[in-house]
Amino acid sequence: MKKQYQANVHTITPSQKGKIFHYYAMSQEEMDELITLYKLDPHTIASALDPDEVPRMEYEDGILSIIWKLPTNFNLKEIKSFNVSTMGIFVVKKHVILITSEDKEFFTGSLNLSIDDPYDVVMVVIERTIKHFVEHLRVIKMLSKEIQEKINTSMGNEYLLQMFNLSEILIYYLDAINSNKSVLVKLNGWMEKQNVGDIDYMEDILIEVDQAARQTEIYSQVFTGLMDARGSIVNNNMNNLIKRLTIINIIFLPLNLIAGIGGMSEYSMMTEQWGWPIAYGLFSIAMVIIGFITYRVLNRLEGSSINKQRKL
Repeated sequence: MKKQYQANVHTITPSQKGKIFHYYAMSQEEMDELITLYKLDPHTIASALDPDEVPRMEYEDGILSIIWKLPTNFNLKEIKSFNVSTMGIFVVKKHVILITSEDKEFFTGSLNLSIDDPYDVVMVVIERTIKHFVEHLRVIKMLSKEIQEKINTSMGNEYLLQMFNLSEILIYYLDAINSNKSVLVKLNGWMEKQNVGDIDYMEDILIEVDQAARQTEIYSQVFTGLMDARGSIVNNNMNNLIKRLTIINIIFLPLNLIAGIGGMSEYSMMTEQWGWPIAYGLFSIAMVIIGFITYRVLNRLEGSSINKQRKL
């Protein structure tokens, strides 16, 4: 698929006469078009679609080639949909060619930059991808809070695994942003030598990518540091449940013994003169009293144990 855009002063709009092309989910015919018409190297095109490709910048035979990392489109219901993909940004004479594996919107809304040459378009695309990373970080932070609330009452590993997945995603994001930052520094130096593009705007982008990298690193460190604590919360919840079940078992242990004795025919024979309603009514009341006394004794033992631990 191919989209075509035209650069105006502060906007980039779809136009069949534009010199900005966005290829995604390419067919073989479109790939051949890039090779024959714009003289792009097949290996470079393949690199732009390889999610494991390392970001880099090259300028050869009048063609600026940038392999760049960007986040994929995500689904809030699927944490695994957060991922990093690769795109290609090429400047061939006055044409800008973007290659992505899926459809992306890079030019929505107005721009903070006056478009004077193709390299300004490149900076706009780069800035939008950085903002895309930052937006994903905000969503990940929101998901982290929701998962943390569920972990506080959970006794399983489901939410811990989700937290682990988010932590792993942040590592990939951090690696991608730092790799992009290295490419951006190299691109900035090249643009200064060639005297192209808006250098002040490029410096603002460098600040944004540096802030995004630091924010991702902080999130990653916080996630890593809290994983053990959240695991302890799950274990503590499980221990509390086992403790409650144990108390119930201890309470009913003497009651089961008494109920076994009371269920024998000898008890009915011994209380025959009272009648079974009175005999078994008294028997039930005695069981309730014994169960209550056992519960109180267990509570006092637990309280004294906690007090001893506090004194230590």
